[in-house]
Amino acid sequence: MRVESKDVKELFIVREQALDAAVHKAVRGALAVHKSAGNTVASWEGGRVVLIPAERIAVRESFVKQRK
Repeated sequence: MRVESKDVKELFIVREQALDAAVHKAVRGALAVHKSAGNTVASWEGGRVVLIPAERIAVRESFVKQRK
């Protein structure tokens, strides 16, 4: 069976979207854990590292409750 290049391109797009969604979910989970533990996180903003205190970490409260 010959695979068309269009099919391969669509497969990569689907996998890219799934990977992107998984990474976003993992980051939200990590942020929720840091927030609930009271830890700061480091972020890159304006070309430099910025520390964000736990009380300023923006995550949905429902996500924080799921992680506990």
